[in-house]
Amino acid sequence: MTTQTSYSLLERIDSPADVRLLDRRSLRQLADEVRHYVIDSVSRTGGHLSSNLGTVELTVALHHVYDTPDDRIVWDVGHQTYPHKILTGRREAMATLRQQDGISGFPKRSESEYDAFGTAHSSTSISAALGMAVASRNSGVARQHVAVIGDGAMTAGMAFEAMNNAGVTPDIDMLVILNDNDMSISPPVGALNRYLARLMSGRFYATARNVGKAVLQHVPPVFELARRLEGHAKGLVVPATLFEELGFNYVGPIDGHDLDALVPTLQNLKALPGLQFLHVVTRKGHGYKRAEADPVLYHGPGKFDPALGIQPPVAPPRTTFTQVFGDWLCDMAAQDSRLIGITPAMREGSGLVEFEKRFPRRYFDVGIAEQHAVTFAAGLACEGQKPVVAIYSTFLQRAYDQLIHDVALQDLDVTFALDRAGLVGADGATHAGNYDIAFMRCIPNMVIATPSDENEARLLLSTCYHYAGPAAVRYPRGAGCGAVIEPGLGEVPLGKGVLRRQGQDIAILAFGTLAQAALTAAERLDATLVDMRFAKPLDVELLQQIAATHQSLVTLEDGCIMGGAGSAVCEALNSLGLSVPVLQLGLPDRFIDHGDQNALWAQLGLDAVGIEASIRARFVS
Repeated sequence: MTTQTSYSLLERIDSPADVRLLDRRSLRQLADEVRHYVIDSVSRTGGHLSSNLGTVELTVALHHVYDTPDDRIVWDVGHQTYPHKILTGRREAMATLRQQDGISGFPKRSESEYDAFGTAHSSTSISAALGMAVASRNSGVARQHVAVIGDGAMTAGMAFEAMNNAGVTPDIDMLVILNDNDMSISPPVGALNRYLARLMSGRFYATARNVGKAVLQHVPPVFELARRLEGHAKGLVVPATLFEELGFNYVGPIDGHDLDALVPTLQNLKALPGLQFLHVVTRKGHGYKRAEADPVLYHGPGKFDPALGIQPPVAPPRTTFTQVFGDWLCDMAAQDSRLIGITPAMREGSGLVEFEKRFPRRYFDVGIAEQHAVTFAAGLACEGQKPVVAIYSTFLQRAYDQLIHDVALQDLDVTFALDRAGLVGADGATHAGNYDIAFMRCIPNMVIATPSDENEARLLLSTCYHYAGPAAVRYPRGAGCGAVIEPGLGEVPLGKGVLRRQGQDIAILAFGTLAQAALTAAERLDATLVDMRFAKPLDVELLQQIAATHQSLVTLEDGCIMGGAGSAVCEALNSLGLSVPVLQLGLPDRFIDHGDQNALWAQLGLDAVGIEASIRARFVS
C-alpha cells in the first residue's frame, strides 16, 4: 500500500456538518481518504496507528448520523480518535500531533468542542456518557449520547458498574457501542469470553441443541442449514442475553468496516428511546496490511515510511528501564519459585513478554483491572507467594484504595514496579507519573525506591523484593544514561543513600534519574551530590550529616514538589530541629502537556543548565 497524496474529498471536510451532507458512496470515499491520511500523519509524527485504522468507518458513520457536537460522543481510552480529530477541524493540526504546543493524542475538552470528554485511561466512557445523559434529562435538553468502548476496556469492572447503574436510571437515551476487535494493547483476557462459553455449554443450551439435532436429522437439508447457522447464532444470542440483562437493547454483531451496515443501523438506533447497545466487529490496522499482520508492533510506532513499514534500528537501541525490569524479573523468578508476575493488560509496555514465555504458570494478565490486580496480589501474598505488580505509575492511581486498604494496612509483601514515573513525553498529562511519591509517601509501611540509573534500578528491585512488606520501585519511560548493569541479584542497604560527589557549601539531594543532570550541575558549582535512593524510608542519618556540613541544601526529584521527596526532607529537618535553607526542585503544581521529554525537562528548568541556574539564583551571589 502506498500513501495517498491527494485528498480531493477530505480537503472539503471542515466539520462533521460537511460529513452529514454526503451520500453513501461519498462516505466510502471519505473513509478511504481518512485511512490514508491517518497512515500519512502517524508515519510523520509517530503515534497510535492500529487502533485508529480500525475505527475509520465507525467514526465516519457516527459523524454522518449524529448531530455533533450537540450530540455527545465519548471515546473510551481515546487512542483511536485520530479519524475523529481529522473530521472535526483538526486535519491540518495532525502535523503537530503529540508534539509540544500541538494537538493531543487523546480527546481533550480544551482542544475542541467535539471532544465531549477527556479520556486516556480505560473504561470511563459509559460512566461519563451516562452522567451527560442524566444531565440532559434533568435540563430538558433533547440530545443523543454515545459511548464507544473497546472489548479490552470492557474487561474493567467500571464499565459494568456504569451499565448496571444505567439499567436502573429512568428516562435516559444512551447508546453504547462495543468496538470488538479481539485485541486491546495486549490480547484481551478475562472471564467475559469464558462466561459466554459457559452459557453455550450450559444445560439449557445443550438440551435445546440436542433436541433440535434429534428432530432435524430427519430433514437433512434443514439440519445442514442449522449446523452452519449455529456459529452465527452463538454470536447473536448469547451477547444479547448478557447485555439485555443489564437493561440494554442489544443489536449486532455487525461489520464495523461496512458503511452500508453501520449507517442505517445507527440511524435506526438513534430513533429508538432508552438504552441501546451496538456490537460492531472491527480489525485493528484495517486497510494497512503491515498493521493488520502485527497490530501490536503498529500500536504506537514512531516515525516510519509507510511503503517500507517499521524497520529495525541501524544501531542497537540503548537498554530501557522497562527492559531492565523485564530481565530482572526473569532472573529473580529463576531463583525464587514464589515470584508471581502480574500486569493489568500491559504485557508489552511493562516488559513481561519474556517472563510470560519462560514462566507461563506464574504470569497473570488480569485485564484492564488495576484494582483487581493489586488485591489479587494481596491475596497471593497472604499465602506466602511473592507477587510483583508491573504497572504504570499513572495507572496505580486507579487502585489507590487497594494499595492502602488491601496491601499496606495488612503490611503484605507485594512489590510494585512503577514504569513511566515522571514525565512521559508525547502521551502527556494523562500518562505522566508525577504523583506517585506524594501519594505513596503518606502510606504507612510503604517503601519507595527512586533509582538514578539502570544498574541502580536492578539493585533496588532486588532490595525491595526482599523487603517483607509493600515496596515500590519507580523508574521513567525510555533509556537511562547507559550505566553498566552488574550481573547477579545484588542489593543495597534499605533506606540508605550514597554520596556521589563531595563538594563545598551546597549539597544536592537527588531522588531518581535527574541525578545525572544534577551531577553536571554539581561539578560546575563544586557542590556535593547525594543519591538518596529512597524517598521512604528517608536516610535521616545521612541527611543529618549533610545538613551539618553544608550551608544550603537542594532537593531534586522527577515528581511533584507538593508532598514529594523534597517535602520529606523538610519534614525530617524540622523534626531534627535543624534550620538549613532548602531549595526544592521538581515538577510544579500544574498538569504538564505533551512534548519531547528532554525539551520539557529543559522548559521546566530541570535539565543540567536549569538546575545550575536555579541554584545560582537562590544561593550563589
